[in-house]
Amino acid sequence: MAEGRRNARQNHIALARQVLDAVLEHGLRAGDHLPEQRFSKVCGVSRTPIRAAFKLLESKEILEWREEEGFFLLVAEPDALAEAARGLEDMDGSLAARILSDRADRRIGDVQSVSGLVRRYNASRHMVLNALKILSRDGVLTQLPGRAWAFQPMFDSPKAIDDSFAMRLTLEPQAITAPGFALDPKRAGLMRGQMDELLRSREGAITAAGFLRVDTDFHGLIAECCRNRFLRGTLLTHHRLRQATQKDTAIPDFRLRQALEEHLDILDSLERGQFDLAADQMTLHLRRSRNRRSEAATRGFAPMMRGPRR
Repeated sequence: MAEGRRNARQNHIALARQVLDAVLEHGLRAGDHLPEQRFSKVCGVSRTPIRAAFKLLESKEILEWREEEGFFLLVAEPDALAEAARGLEDMDGSLAARILSDRADRRIGDVQSVSGLVRRYNASRHMVLNALKILSRDGVLTQLPGRAWAFQPMFDSPKAIDDSFAMRLTLEPQAITAPGFALDPKRAGLMRGQMDELLRSREGAITAAGFLRVDTDFHGLIAECCRNRFLRGTLLTHHRLRQATQKDTAIPDFRLRQALEEHLDILDSLERGQFDLAADQMTLHLRRSRNRRSEAATRGFAPMMRGPRR
């Protein structure tokens, strides 16, 4: 029974996304009526599941129910509808998380078919395809010729993590010194605020997951500010893969704070336009980060010296 309710819920989420797509495609405006019969034909289902999808969108304040009249569109701006679609995708992301968890624990192989995943997870084809798209967007999967999907190399061994650092040591400093690099001051300010807030927190309050989120956001910002499209694309894909698949490592609090201080040092240099210095700082930061990972894995924590922040 519980599995049946979960599948029905997932189908309602999928239908709600179809409704949003139809709203955009037909150029509907705020205040327009959404007839159930019309949308049941558009989506190829009966009125009962359409009504459930409408109620789901009503709970997200996209639609409004009027007694004796039906459902009406409250929000029609493309950006707002796109945000609502992302919210629905997050609700549907549990299947993607299950697939990723099974791959990380080696319960499924590197190459998978849609039909095989449908059978394994007792899910609809639409749900599986959406989960695969989520994982593909994060750089975890690529579609092979035909209907198969292949997992990218994951952060599932010390060797994989070391290979990642080796690649980043080559590319991230180059991204900073590539012609046209331009730091986004607004995003840099937001990043600085997040890191300052973590540094002000009490000792032991910085979680590994919280640090990883800020760390990948910081390195992703550096990549996005690079004007070399190939460097930018490679690094952004890699950082999405890091965030999606890298497992938490128990690194001591003072080591995490050191890394945050190093991020801020790099930002200081970038804001002053000292790109060569920032690239050198990035190289040193990545080497230290690789050492921190190695120390955490071996439970050895050798002292590391660095100067005080300005």
